[in-house]
Amino acid sequence: MYEMNARPVVQRLLCKVPEVTLGFWVVKIAATTLGETGGDALSMSLQLGYLVSTLIFAVIFLLAVSLQIRSDQFHPLRYWITIIATTTVGTTLADFADRSLGIGYAGGTSLLFVLLMASLLLWKKTLGSVSFRSVSDPRAEAFYWATIMFSQTLGTALGDWAADSAGLGYGGGAVLFAALLALVVAAYFWTGLSRTLLFWAAFILTRPLGAVVGDFLDKPVSAGGLALSRYGASASLIAFIVLWLLFFRQRAAQSGH
Repeated sequence: MYEMNARPVVQRLLCKVPEVTLGFWVVKIAATTLGETGGDALSMSLQLGYLVSTLIFAVIFLLAVSLQIRSDQFHPLRYWITIIATTTVGTTLADFADRSLGIGYAGGTSLLFVLLMASLLLWKKTLGSVSFRSVSDPRAEAFYWATIMFSQTLGTALGDWAADSAGLGYGGGAVLFAALLALVVAAYFWTGLSRTLLFWAAFILTRPLGAVVGDFLDKPVSAGGLALSRYGASASLIAFIVLWLLFFRQRAAQSGH
């Protein structure tokens, strides 16, 4: 009788997302960098364009989210495949809005920031918490992945704006976003700011960091990049993520608000 009742209790205590540790952020940055190189590989190297690439990645994203939500427990590989799907579609969607629609980096960044804030506010109003520890039921997961989708797309536009429009270049952009992340880390250890606020701040900032690093790897030397193969860079990042997950096992976060 005890074992029959214990399992549902344990399941209620576990989220469908990983515990946030240093390893989480290592994989997150690698995944966001992969999103940039992978998105560029499809839209630029294969010359499918931003719109077609966005549609392809959007289908992959929707399938990945559907599988993630239907799963009854946390699975590291499934989770990170979904994260990578958000970064790739975020890359091509931001590029489509910025370049094909002519909104521009500043306009795209502003629009996506509004959408991200709206997603967080609606999530908070509907379920009472935007903490990753509250992601243990389908409704919370739907808000979680929608918010991540907006944050990944915003991060791409913000990274492009910093590197190109602001004139910082890929190296300068990487330094800027790394410094901002360092401030978030300092706030985590030495202030009483909301841990949920700091989580989302770090989550958003790792995306433009990955974007400028990804651009630095695959853009032409004349544009300030290393001109590495997008396919080779993407394959190396995939191998790194898989090996990290194999050697450093991730556990599900415990539920809470």
